[in-house]
Amino acid sequence: MSADDTTATENGATGLSALIGPTDDLAEEQPHSLIDRMLQWVPRILSSKPHVLVLLGLGIYLIVLPLTGVRVSANAELIGGNYTNVTSDIGACIAAGGTLHLVAQSRKRRKVEEERLRLARETHRLLHYVCSDAARHMGHHVPAFAPGTDQPPSGNPGQPGPVSDDAT
Repeated sequence: MSADDTTATENGATGLSALIGPTDDLAEEQPHSLIDRMLQWVPRILSSKPHVLVLLGLGIYLIVLPLTGVRVSANAELIGGNYTNVTSDIGACIAAGGTLHLVAQSRKRRKVEEERLRLARETHRLLHYVCSDAARHMGHHVPAFAPGTDQPPSGNPGQPGPVSDDAT
């Protein structure tokens, strides 16, 4: 695929963005491809307690024991790596755990903000109902409600408003 290829994919991406995907988003909420679902588990595995404990044990074996005079075989160092490998792996675990924490906090915060926005819109709608004359005077559109009812119009267009107990 060349940079000037104009073939569109199913999601509307063209050129190289069709090949590498969007670059303005870190990850979708629900990954669609198998590789995306598998890669979603990498930070969880890296930051898991068993993985961190194994790395700490490897660090003790490859870093601390040789400093105290215990001889570690060359094969063990070849397979387990050296102190730079172990310390960078532990750093990757810390970074993955921090990222997972930030993503979870961001999702919680977004849900709270969505609820806050919904409540602000509902308050705005009710204020237009209660102060409809002042809202009309300021040039706002105030939706009409069914004659004979004291209920404000529903917040969802096309949906009936709330039913009062005395409307039976």
